[in-house]
Amino acid sequence: MTEPADPSSPLTITARESTQGPVVAPVGAIDFDNAPHLRIALHEVLDRIPAPRVAVLDLSQVTFCDSSALNAMLLAHRQAQRTGTQLRLASPGGIVARMLELTGADQVFPVDRRPPLDAEPDSRVA
Repeated sequence: MTEPADPSSPLTITARESTQGPVVAPVGAIDFDNAPHLRIALHEVLDRIPAPRVAVLDLSQVTFCDSSALNAMLLAHRQAQRTGTQLRLASPGGIVARMLELTGADQVFPVDRRPPLDAEPDSRVA
């Protein structure tokens, strides 16, 4: 099921499993007001025991992101490193890809230009 993270927010976040591992898929704009929802969703996926070997942040449906979104991604990357998980970014397009390039974050994260394979929705995260 997919629902807005916050009734006043244009952001929806789902978590699902794929053959690659857990996938967190935000839909909409990620900004200062709702980036904490992304941070929490990523934390919940990365905090699983046992930790996943790979987790994917599917950015294919993100329409806008600012430095708050980047901060949430970088915090998740740090958490993933502590548990031995590789956090991969999938399908960043447009403004998201540009932000990753301008900040050098595309050199920090493995970036897949295609969406995750075999992904099936299984839960609403935030």
